[in-house]
Amino acid sequence: MTAIAPPEWAVLPDRPEHAPAPGEAIPSHYRWCFGCGVDHPTGLHMRITAGEGLSVAGDFTVTEHHQGAPGLAHGGLLTAAFDEVLGSLNWLLGDPVVTAQIQTEFRRPVPVGSVLHIDAHVVGVAGRKVFTSAEGRLDGADGQLAVTASALFIKVPIEHFLKHGNREHIEQAIIDRASGGPAWRTGGHDVEVNL
Repeated sequence: MTAIAPPEWAVLPDRPEHAPAPGEAIPSHYRWCFGCGVDHPTGLHMRITAGEGLSVAGDFTVTEHHQGAPGLAHGGLLTAAFDEVLGSLNWLLGDPVVTAQIQTEFRRPVPVGSVLHIDAHVVGVAGRKVFTSAEGRLDGADGQLAVTASALFIKVPIEHFLKHGNREHIEQAIIDRASGGPAWRTGGHDVEVNL
């Protein structure tokens, strides 16, 4: 499978000063996000950390809610986990993005109860296009490569979300992001997966 690759003229930008520091947690952009939202009752509850340069790392714990075949992670949910980690690279660049294309290659089964460690980085930026790549390895001594992915994201203005999404929730998410994360939790979901 050929990865989604940037054109030859793409650049690898410098890490902006405002980006989260290496080792710092990447906050959830929206509390109800299926990938990273802390208040989504059946979401992935991804936890992602900034790495060196333009890289991030995330862990996904596969539970019985994430299976396709009995005892194995559903491929679509694994793709969603990669989309979340790759999309979080936006926190290092500073511009809102949307997924335009994602390509996932499954190399070995990911069992329920395992942790998939996903390392992602920016491959290049060409205008509004952000090209990314990631590898997912199973927990354990040998860290077997289980899934790889590449994706193309498109930078969009915040108006894109205001036009197509729920304005009230988006405005609150903007306030949350400015304060460093989802600070507007109401009610309680007893969620302990991937915390």
